[in-house]
Amino acid sequence: MTEPALNQDLEPPERAAAPAGAEPPPPTVWAAVREAVRGAHRHDYTEGPIGRALLLLAVPMVLEVALESVFAVVNVFWVGRLGPASVATVGLTEAMFSTIYALGLGLGIGATAMVARRIGEKNPEGAARAAVQAIALGVLIAIPIALVGGFLGPDLLRLMGASPDVVATGGGFTRVMFSGNFVILLLFLINAIFRGAGDAAIAMRSLWIANICNMILDPLLIFGVGPFPRLGVTGAAFATTIGRGVGVLYQFHRLSTAGKRFTIHREHLRLEPGVLGTLLRLSGTGIFQILISTTSWVGLVRVISSFGSRALAGYTVGIRIILFALLPSWGMANAAATMVGQALGAKKPERAEAAVWRAGFYNLCFLGGVGVLFVILAPALISLFTRDPGVAGYGVDCLRIVSAGFLFYAYGMVLTSSFNGAGDTWTPTLLNLFCFWLWEIPLAWVLAKRAGLGPRGVFV
Repeated sequence: MTEPALNQDLEPPERAAAPAGAEPPPPTVWAAVREAVRGAHRHDYTEGPIGRALLLLAVPMVLEVALESVFAVVNVFWVGRLGPASVATVGLTEAMFSTIYALGLGLGIGATAMVARRIGEKNPEGAARAAVQAIALGVLIAIPIALVGGFLGPDLLRLMGASPDVVATGGGFTRVMFSGNFVILLLFLINAIFRGAGDAAIAMRSLWIANICNMILDPLLIFGVGPFPRLGVTGAAFATTIGRGVGVLYQFHRLSTAGKRFTIHREHLRLEPGVLGTLLRLSGTGIFQILISTTSWVGLVRVISSFGSRALAGYTVGIRIILFALLPSWGMANAAATMVGQALGAKKPERAEAAVWRAGFYNLCFLGGVGVLFVILAPALISLFTRDPGVAGYGVDCLRIVSAGFLFYAYGMVLTSSFNGAGDTWTPTLLNLFCFWLWEIPLAWVLAKRAGLGPRGVFV
């Protein structure tokens, strides 16, 4: 059977006239995109055309992932005007925060799976209880991190190898960021709850709000504009923390407001050991899964750095371009996770399976096209970021060779997220451990060092 076109799948299943007062399903992709961004629909993702459901979920999820990356870009833009010590502070603190991001993403995996399953079961009460336990777990994890980082910020910078100048300049930045880590965890975690419920547009809007606040406050607090104090690089930490905090307040407002798929009430605000234990089991494995994949990148960087700064710079540029191109694919993979969780909750395993393969096919079409463009336009794309011929050569090789694996990665991303959405977090964790640490890193070393391929061996 041939794969139906997306436009066809967006058509309503029947041509009969809609009941009075009911809004008919949008007939085109563009109409579905507008509806997804608006978020005003109350679509039941356990019913109807799978392609339309995936699109309604994926569009705001793509925008959400893209908006999360804006924080670092805005901070570096303004902090870069303060000098290299301030930029180094941001870079080192972001490196330390990779563990906190892994915690947020891992907790989100468990929260998405549990909430999606309850929504699929048409059990909003259970979804609210799961959401409260997830938030409580996030706060409990954030407290010790805030205490340690708040008191030992400068010492953590020294541990990362920062120079005395960087420690003197950036100690306040690191303290503020660690002290406010709970807003990062909650922003990640509550957005995962909304995604699991199918309210992806709310997750997207919370990041809109957080980013707008950060963009406004960054220059005011860094440079002391008007009545605001001049805080230097520490001002960037306050701006980011306040911006994310406002986003979290918006999330809490939406969680407690009636009229959504579920609402948190006062009676839900208690610890439930049974629900919390299930969430810990799912999230603990999810955190391990994320740490495996993120730390494997360190191993690859270690191999490629042995070939000099130009090779490392070319690899960095190439990977940055690739990660940006993968944003829509992450949105599709997250949409598949929500679809699988809700379909299994509704006792429709066939729909869950169909959603996985449909999302994988759409991802394959997208990444296949991107891969072809990268192969053809690699020199032009790399030249936007570097004019050094040596760096550009390695960057072009990275872009072209890694793009050849997009066809496999397209399905891999969707399958990994789908297992997580089904509540099976161990399967993708074990696959990550084998693929990244027991296969990818040793193979990169052998090809680069023993086979004489140099940096190209890492790209392969």
